[in-house]
Amino acid sequence: MRRLLPPRGRRLIDIGAGFGRLAAEYHGYQQVVLFDYSRSLLREAQTHLGQDPRFVFVAGSWYQMPFVESLFDTLVQVRTIHHAADVPTLVAELARIASPQADYILEFANKQNLKAILRYGLRRQAWSPFAPDPVEFVELNFDFHPRWIREQLTAAGFQPGRILTVSHFRLPWLKRLIPAGILAAVDGLAQWTGRWWQFAPSVFVHSRLNKEGAAAAEGLFFACPACRTHLLGAPVDGRLVCSGEGCGRSWRVDDGLYDFKEPI
Repeated sequence: MRRLLPPRGRRLIDIGAGFGRLAAEYHGYQQVVLFDYSRSLLREAQTHLGQDPRFVFVAGSWYQMPFVESLFDTLVQVRTIHHAADVPTLVAELARIASPQADYILEFANKQNLKAILRYGLRRQAWSPFAPDPVEFVELNFDFHPRWIREQLTAAGFQPGRILTVSHFRLPWLKRLIPAGILAAVDGLAQWTGRWWQFAPSVFVHSRLNKEGAAAAEGLFFACPACRTHLLGAPVDGRLVCSGEGCGRSWRVDDGLYDFKEPI
């Protein structure tokens, strides 16, 4: 993360933030949105981070993000995209809410890892690690081919850049024989090989959004995830009400948690 994430910025969103496990890395940002589908995990994040006014806690679907266009100059998504059944729609939605030239740090599970290649060669698994399409090895758990991920990023307007491979030594017997500090140091050196090949189980890629225009105007933030009308003003009686023609949906705001999972 520290090798790829810009150290400071105006507004960052962590997609699939959970309980805020990466929050300590965002100290250089003026505002941080922790976005997740799980209300309970966001409540846990609030327990630890709720006193810091920089953090905003938002629940919702990553296929219908409740934000205006061009809002975020940095996007982070680590160890969550393997739950995405529709990556093209997700990445297109992230491109919509990202400002021009925004940075997107993505980690994904790599189907073309050495263990999968060996298992396939020994005929111990049916799916090919070389085939480009995602593989769903458990319900709603997907591994992705690096080339396919780059294609989806490019199609959405992101330009993939630096690639780092991670967790080269995720083997129980190695962890028993070699101290964790040594394994971590060697893995850190091996990460740089990601620019040439990707055979580790986990891959990080930094992309930049090629989009014209300006960042979202000051004062604009939330948008109705159903009709994308800007939600203006503060919550009233614990809800944000959409003023879009023919919409009128209300979205719950409860003790600092903005809940866009379903309308009230």
